[in-house]
This record gives sequence, C-alpha cells and structure tokens, in this order.
Amino acid sequence: MRRILFDRADGKRVKHKDPILRLIPYIMPKRYDAQVFFDDDIILEESENLIKKLRKEGHRVLFLHIVLASILRTMVEFPKANRFVAGRKVYARKEYAYSFAMKKEFSLDADETIVKVKLQADDTLIDVVSKVNEAIVKNREVSNKNETDKAAKFLNLMPGWLIRFAMFIVRRLDNHRLMPKFLINASPFHSSAFVTDLGSLGIKPVYHHIYDFGTTSFFIAFGTKEKHLELTKENEVKKIRKMAMRIAVDERICDGYYFAQTIKRFKSHIKNPEKLLTKPAEKPKDDGIS
Repeated sequence: MRRILFDRADGKRVKHKDPILRLIPYIMPKRYDAQVFFDDDIILEESENLIKKLRKEGHRVLFLHIVLASILRTMVEFPKANRFVAGRKVYARKEYAYSFAMKKEFSLDADETIVKVKLQADDTLIDVVSKVNEAIVKNREVSNKNETDKAAKFLNLMPGWLIRFAMFIVRRLDNHRLMPKFLINASPFHSSAFVTDLGSLGIKPVYHHIYDFGTTSFFIAFGTKEKHLELTKENEVKKIRKMAMRIAVDERICDGYYFAQTIKRFKSHIKNPEKLLTKPAEKPKDDGIS
C-alpha cells in the first residue's frame, strides 16, 4: 500500500524527522532555486599513482573512473546524498545511476551523446572501470544509438508546439509519481549525479547548473590539471599537481552539515583512491525510509 500511495518507480518517499526540511521544497519549488555551488582543489598525487599502477596491470583507467567510483562510494556511505526532489516531495533513489556526455569522435563536427551508467553499491573501482568502459565503447560507435539518442530523435520529428506539449505531459507524470520506468531509464537527467570531464577538452571546470528537468541532485565538473608550489610543514617547497573541481547540489535533499560531510568524504576518496579497490565496509540505510 505504501508503494502505491507514496513511492515512485525510481524512489522511496522520505519521511522527514525535521519539519523544516519537509517545507523547503515548497519554499523553493524549483531546482535552480535551491542549487548551491562548491569549489575546491583536489590533490592528484595518489590518484595519478594508482592510475599508472592499474594501467600497467592492463586496466584502461581514466580520472573519470576515479571520480565516478568516489561519488558512488560516497553515496553508499552517505545515503541521503542519493536523494532527489520531485513534485515538492523528497525521495530516496533506488539505484546508483550516473550520467556523462561524450563525443563520438574528437572533432568539431562529431556527434555528442549522453551516457547513463548504472552501478551497484558493492562495485569497486575495477568494477566501475569495466562498466564505464563498456558503455563508452558501445556508445563510441557512430551508428549506435542509445535510449537517450532514440528519444531525442523521436522528439525532433515533432513540430515545436507538440514537443512543448509532450514535455508538459512528461513533467506532469514526473511530478505525480507516474513517470514510467522506461522513460526514467532513457533519461540521463534522472540520475544520482551528472559528471563532466572538461579536462579532456583542455579547459578549466565550469559552475554548471542543475537541470530543473529530471531528478539529478549533483552536477560535478572537473578540468585541466595544474602544477602548484606548496610549503610543507618542514618549510620546504614542494611541487604538487592539483585539479579544480566544481560541484552544484540541490540543497533540499538534506541539511547543510550532512552535505559538508558528504563533500569532504568525496574529496577524501579522490585523494586516497586505494580504498576504492575493495568493497565498502558498511552500507548504512537512509533513516528517512527505515
């Protein structure tokens, strides 16, 4: 009965213990009303060392894999970070799904597609590398069209007024817990996080908005790597490599302290990624649905 009345195909309704958190989506009904931006530098020494080590072992590892494995592990350890808001209600997401854009080829005229990868709570970094690379290879084929591409192509067959009407219907379904599972699976905007690697394009990260369409609560952007000089505790100058990372979040899903701890853990996993080679020791439950 609870599933019929309150849950969605992709999420379980959260019962807030704090009455203020329940009211926030009514005070800020749009995701762009509630987006908050984080900006920080990530020290890359351990990540780069691990990438080199795994490549020697035959794994095709990119920094993108480190980021995806880190946000996955963080959401497993901090389950409230995998919540979303739809129809002014907060839900705990039933899966770990991550979206990222990629070019079919590195040329100005090449098509771009958006890949959505579903991961499991127990996935290690090696599991993430395998699943993401499989999705990249599959979508790299120019002739291959994923569910997102097919949906976009279908909508483009319609005149503008019909596209507006179709999107109106989809939004209504989404806000009233009636969004079909096949549409959720096809939409990259219904994901735990959207990640963009601007370093592969040779530019610094941007402060990206969170789409008001869909249910994505995190947008993570990272860019080019840079060298910095840093003074150690022994008053010695050390050359280190850093990368700027910019994150936009929907602040309505949990309180500020929880968000701060989530971001700190995310940074910690990127800085010390060796832990990602093993399965998570604990998988706490979201107390809003327990």
